[in-house]
Amino acid sequence: MTGLQTIDLILVGLGNVHQRFLHLLDSRQDILATRYGLRLRVVGASDSSGALAAPAGIDPAALLAHKLAGGNAANAPGGQPGATALDLFSQQLQADALLEASPVNLDDAEPALSFVLGALERGVDVVLANKAPLALRYRDVHRAAEANAARLAFSATVCGGLPVVNVGMRDHVAAEIQRVQGIFNSTSNYILTQMAAGQSYDDALAEAQRRGIAETNPRLDVEGWDTANKLTIVANAVLGFDCTVRDVQQVEGISESRQQEDDGNEGVVKLLGVAERRPDGGYDLSVRPVALSPDHKLAQVSGWQMGVLFESDLFEEVFIAIDERGPTGTAAAMLRDVVNLYRDR
Repeated sequence: MTGLQTIDLILVGLGNVHQRFLHLLDSRQDILATRYGLRLRVVGASDSSGALAAPAGIDPAALLAHKLAGGNAANAPGGQPGATALDLFSQQLQADALLEASPVNLDDAEPALSFVLGALERGVDVVLANKAPLALRYRDVHRAAEANAARLAFSATVCGGLPVVNVGMRDHVAAEIQRVQGIFNSTSNYILTQMAAGQSYDDALAEAQRRGIAETNPRLDVEGWDTANKLTIVANAVLGFDCTVRDVQQVEGISESRQQEDDGNEGVVKLLGVAERRPDGGYDLSVRPVALSPDHKLAQVSGWQMGVLFESDLFEEVFIAIDERGPTGTAAAMLRDVVNLYRDR
């Protein structure tokens, strides 16, 4: 494969998303080369144990096998216990992009925020799956990118493989968006679907955990904060509304007691994130369970599906949805972002 543009990557986080990303790098390398003229090479990786660097490149299949066998970054060949992505930069490791998919921290977005800002300050592009830096510090992150001529891509932060950010930013040109409504979280949607079919909240949650849809600690999902994070990113990126997740006026999750309260309503209960345009041009943001009429587009989004409805003056209603049952969609969205950053350079 001659004449390829080589893009060197540092991966932060080696959990489910980046494990799937490593699989995609290994299995789709011929497609990336022939369609886009790109060779994506992992030169560094880090997790909570430490970091490893390999300027000549890391075999993605080998690193994936190491992780699946119970290994970590620290005990991989070339691993450095306790090191971070910032240490790799300090050691003069050269990279084109840093990919951030470590766990979400809604308190202060750390340590992801420091990794993101550290990369941008060095002029390194950043691709995000981690929502916290943007949900809490969207403007600061973008200012850092602009100040250092670096670029950001983050379509993976909102609904995994569903191109919500792309459709909002690229496909609603010159439109005034009056409202965005979305089922942004598949775990809560799956639980509500199962409850509507007669399962209890506890049984539905336990089943979601057994299937690997819900985390062992699903608080961000069922309490509405994952939806609030994604709504905040959409508000900033698509609507141009300067806010953080702290500005979402109402965040209410799902619970058995709430479902019982809604049982008397006619409709399909969904956990909705909503941005509603105000007369002053700002937006009211909320997350709460809503009983929708059965013919509402979002009422048809069931199980582990996610869907978003844009309402604007130019395009009227644009509705998109995805059936996503695991981390592959998010990993593919990160790959999509990397390719779109470099395919025409």
